[in-house]
Amino acid sequence: MDKVRRTFSKRLSRSILLLAIPLFVLSLGVFYQYTNRLLHNEAVEKSNAILRTTTQLVENYLTTVKTTAKSNLWMLEEHFYNPDSLAIISQRIVSLNNVVLSCSVAAEPNTFPEYGKNFSVYTVNEGDTIHTELEPEFEYFEKNWYKTTKQTGRACWINPFSDFNAGVINHHDAVGSYCLPIRPHGNKIEGVVSVDFSFDKLRETILAAYHPYPSSYYMVLGPSGGYLIHPDNSLLFKKTIFMATDSVEHPDIFALGHEMVAHKTGTIHVTIDKVLCHVNYMPLADTGWSIALVCHDDDVLADYNHLTLIVIIFVIIGILLIAWSSRRVVQRNIGPLNELLEATNKISKGNYDTVISSTNHKDVVGNLQNAFRKMQLSIMSHHEEIKAAEAEIEKENIELEQTLPLAIEANKRSQIFIQKVSRQFTTPLNTIEALTRVLVDNIASRNKGKATKKQKNKDLNDVMATLQYDTHRLLRYTQMLFDSSDVEVSSRYEKKDDVLCNELARECINYAQKYYIIDVHFETELPDNFSIKSNYLFIMLSIRELLYNAAYYSDGDNISLRIKQTEAAVRFIIEDVGPGLQSGAEELLFVPFTKVDDLTEGLGLGLPLCKKHITSLGGELIYDESYQQGCRFIIEIPKE
Repeated sequence: MDKVRRTFSKRLSRSILLLAIPLFVLSLGVFYQYTNRLLHNEAVEKSNAILRTTTQLVENYLTTVKTTAKSNLWMLEEHFYNPDSLAIISQRIVSLNNVVLSCSVAAEPNTFPEYGKNFSVYTVNEGDTIHTELEPEFEYFEKNWYKTTKQTGRACWINPFSDFNAGVINHHDAVGSYCLPIRPHGNKIEGVVSVDFSFDKLRETILAAYHPYPSSYYMVLGPSGGYLIHPDNSLLFKKTIFMATDSVEHPDIFALGHEMVAHKTGTIHVTIDKVLCHVNYMPLADTGWSIALVCHDDDVLADYNHLTLIVIIFVIIGILLIAWSSRRVVQRNIGPLNELLEATNKISKGNYDTVISSTNHKDVVGNLQNAFRKMQLSIMSHHEEIKAAEAEIEKENIELEQTLPLAIEANKRSQIFIQKVSRQFTTPLNTIEALTRVLVDNIASRNKGKATKKQKNKDLNDVMATLQYDTHRLLRYTQMLFDSSDVEVSSRYEKKDDVLCNELARECINYAQKYYIIDVHFETELPDNFSIKSNYLFIMLSIRELLYNAAYYSDGDNISLRIKQTEAAVRFIIEDVGPGLQSGAEELLFVPFTKVDDLTEGLGLGLPLCKKHITSLGGELIYDESYQQGCRFIIEIPKE
């Protein structure tokens, strides 16, 4: 017994643990994932906010250059043909703002013949002094800053270049330029002013001051993906992001390059130098350049990594607490169950006087124990009643066993009686029908040509017709009663006849037209020599009964019998035009002794017997509910 209790206690504790621990771990997992998403979104938002701030500062920096150039353009256009004024204005542009590194004012060739073919004034801020000079003779109109402005005819930013070094650009002296066309007389461009800034100074003054994480950095790409700003100076102005990356090994970096070149804003994860990085990027307005903030994921998710360790420790402590508390709960609540087990074991061994004690526990186990006690008291108090009820039930069972064979025998005798009565009715009814037919034929032959007795003969003919119809109806009812009471079914439905389908249909139509005065339209898709192996009598009785129903319940003028075939069966389709069945009457069609309308004639056996005949021959009688103009029944007889 103690072993059973310990085993049950352990199993219950394990069940609680198996339920509680997954829920606990799942809850922590959901919390962990939610926290991860929250920290990640917070880090992304932080990076985006810093990038937006930095972008705004860079755009302000560039706007200073742009504003300085635009605000002095009018003076350049007004004093363009005074070389000394151009030098003064150039020096003024550089001296107005320390963001501006240099300024060039260049005229179209041969604008100032006294200075030669080319004329260009250049001012540069050298730190302590601002130096202005007339540049020596060089082909400046082939330079990108001049040629692009002249071709486009509008202000534009020019990618980094160096007027100091030929060939490769050094990152220390690389400058970016904002260029404006000079139109002294309206639309014609007579020169170009270029206001320059230093990329190196931009990086030192702004980008170096705003880093959200120790390892984060900024990069700026040009229109074709060239590096304008990057921590690796070897990449600057020499390579594009596409040239420095293997598209097969690093498709993510290629994707980043295409996004930035397309001037899009977004966030992407890329692997740079085998380190997973989080990159936020956005375009610099009006420049054709794009700036990106690159942060290592380890820095972005540093708080999340600390959280992982905390969650692991919390999971271990939580599982230990769940195990301890579940064991305590099981031990505390299993006490009443143990008492109930002891009492029920004693009762099962025959100690019926053992009393199951009640308990004050209000939990499920306590309610179970109290319920067992009530059940025990109830069983004890009603023990004699149960014995008496058992004796009464046993007596009734014996009586039923004795009565059942009598009921079966009585039912069998009633069926035999109905058969005998039907046979007794059949012979005289057949005689009456034959005599009626002879009488009708005799009267008809005697009264030919006697017009004076026409009315009397008509009345007599009506009487004879009514007598003949009622005699036929009685024969039909007698046949139904005989068929419904037949106890030997299998031998009657033997498939012994070669049934010619078309001949059978025509015989049924002739019979129906003779007795019911109807017009039946006949169609067949079978040849006249087509036959099936079945029982001629019961197919004939079924078709006759359906034609009778069509004649009785329809207008009598639109009845059709069609014969079709399928691969396995022949179908006799009888349909009429009339009121059809009442709604909901379909369920009663094939129930014996049941009629849809109790006021109509009949025994309620016609359709049930048709169903019985056809199914006994291996076929099916179907009521087509889709037909809405009256009633349509389908007799389906297998070919084999």
